Amino acid sequence: MTLKVYEIFYSLQGETSRIGLPTVFVRLTGCPMRCTYCDTAYAFSGGSNMEISDILVKVAQFGTNYVTVTGGEPLAQRECHVLLKALCDAGYNVSLETGGAMDIAQVDARVSVILDIKTPASNEEKNNLWGNLAHIKPKDEIKFVLCNRADYDWAKAKITELKLNEKCPIIFSPSYSQLKADELATWVLQDQLPVRMQVQLHKILWGEKQGV
Repeated sequence: MTLKVYEIFYSLQGETSRIGLPTVFVRLTGCPMRCTYCDTAYAFSGGSNMEISDILVKVAQFGTNYVTVTGGEPLAQRECHVLLKALCDAGYNVSLETGGAMDIAQVDARVSVILDIKTPASNEEKNNLWGNLAHIKPKDEIKFVLCNRADYDWAKAKITELKLNEKCPIIFSPSYSQLKADELATWVLQDQLPVRMQVQLHKILWGEKQGV
């Protein structure tokens, strides 16, 4: 059983409720979407075919309990489900970063799903698979990457319309090069939104580059 893997690296988790935790990242190749703010376009192609057993050996070398499977869009490769199960069976605390266009129904229940909901300014709103919300667990997280005030207002309306706070924690993240973090923070506070405001720690520490 093989997967096309772009890179496996060790870093601090830069996002979600796991921010700051030493984590192994397994970045799979390929993505069906083209978000305006994409920071991993280099992973649209390339990488190497790896046996799942070899991925587990590589992950074990870093000696941490936290593993994030990301992309690209990891669920674009069907074998990703086998990898997620294998990582959970090996005792890791596993999270999955998915763009929201692929079905999460078959994701191992032990995995914490970080589900993006694409905003209008991402140019991928049309590809949101809204049926995924039926499979969200309380330990999962829903993330909105926001590019401007219109995105913020849209996301705020979606939280109310879809009662997202009743499903799991909600994350608001400013697009790194498009929306100032302090602006987003001010809006969240003014509206007393029950969301977690985050910035991308890895970019603050090391800049916008690969492998961090």
